Amino acid sequence: MRLTTVDQMRLPAGAVYSLEMRATPDPARELPLSFDQRLHVGAGDRPGSWMGVSFRIDDAPFGSPAKTAAAITDAWQAAIARHGTLRTVFSDTLEAGERRVRLHEATLAKGGWVRHPRGGRTTQDVLRRLLDAFCRPFATPSHRLCLVIPDHTENDPRPVLVIASDHAHVDMWSLLVLADDIRTALAADERLARPDSAPFALHTRTLEAMPPAPADVVARWRRILEEGGGRMPVFPLPLGDPDPAEPAVVEVRDVLDAASFGRLEAAARDRRVRVIALVVSELAAVSRERWDAPLRAVFPVHSRSEPRWRDSVGWYITNAVLEVADPDPEACAAAVEEAVRLGAYPLAPIFDALGGVPATPGMFAISWLDMRRMPLRLDPGLEPQFVSAMLPTDGVMIWFIADESGLHLRCRYPAGEVAARHAGEWLEAVTARIRDAAGLGPRPTPPSASTV
Repeated sequence: MRLTTVDQMRLPAGAVYSLEMRATPDPARELPLSFDQRLHVGAGDRPGSWMGVSFRIDDAPFGSPAKTAAAITDAWQAAIARHGTLRTVFSDTLEAGERRVRLHEATLAKGGWVRHPRGGRTTQDVLRRLLDAFCRPFATPSHRLCLVIPDHTENDPRPVLVIASDHAHVDMWSLLVLADDIRTALAADERLARPDSAPFALHTRTLEAMPPAPADVVARWRRILEEGGGRMPVFPLPLGDPDPAEPAVVEVRDVLDAASFGRLEAAARDRRVRVIALVVSELAAVSRERWDAPLRAVFPVHSRSEPRWRDSVGWYITNAVLEVADPDPEACAAAVEEAVRLGAYPLAPIFDALGGVPATPGMFAISWLDMRRMPLRLDPGLEPQFVSAMLPTDGVMIWFIADESGLHLRCRYPAGEVAARHAGEWLEAVTARIRDAAGLGPRPTPPSASTV
């Protein structure tokens, strides 16, 4: 399953529609904000803060476009009814001279399908403008269901369904849950007959009720900030002076095909570690050989620690820090386990005690997603894609995505000559080492990249 951006995603030429919804918040039904929601929404209303998933649907069983649209509408309304976070909205108010973000339950009313004229633009550009407008932190609601109907020039007539939401309400796992809800409902040609999922607000309250983190976890966070000069980990090379008005550059690279990835996994098994440890080992080796420094990066981990959260929609991602001084794979496996433990405790009280989350220009983050370990999967024949928005950045983040087709990566870094040179140099070194570990040579084709 591809992790891509809205300008690079694979979409047919055709008509773009979206399902209009209206959300009316209830001031009497206020909900708690999670730590990450407060940071994300507190940054203000803005475009480009959304994420989405797209996949093909088989509309043949419905017999007509109108019946297809009606079936999709029913499926989406059932999904909204099932997942509480899709029925919540944020507000931004001034109280006693201070700005405050609140979250309230809302009542959603269905509108109709709206066609969005292309006006000579690409399908991708129409979709980007649409989702930037409607999937913002304070939109009511901040999610949108879209449908692309291929035109006569396309060989594949199957429509593409796009589910998108501001990040405050979803993570990538959530998008898979929503895609599976709709796909299942459409396949059965009936409303989704599944129980309501555990509400994300309950997860927030559960974290708030947890006992304080162990002293060694708090001490570790303190040390991470002290060693970083009061900042989170940053990219080891200069990135120039990123222009906040310039969108980031995103590179998507196919690193290993299925066969070569299988060899890398076999090598990991020989070392009695998971393949993530072997990849981290190569990243750490690059840091040690080129800069004589440990690998230090923000490392997102999920907080779906109980079965009740596995089928729920919300922002179940929190940040840890991965620190690797020894490139030995077993040491890397231990470092990954330590990072997961670091992210297993609520961050709000920890950072409150440490003076708050520091602003960190140039922050460096590494994410690992093995689609084969997810409880839900979309058939590759549906051409599924995770899609992110176009936005500026002043740091570097790399995602590694493993699935049945192999291993690919997506890397986002600032626009500009300095960042392109240094991030590109690092990507080449990392990609070469991983391919070498799998018994391959240099990449046979150049990466796809764009300013997004």
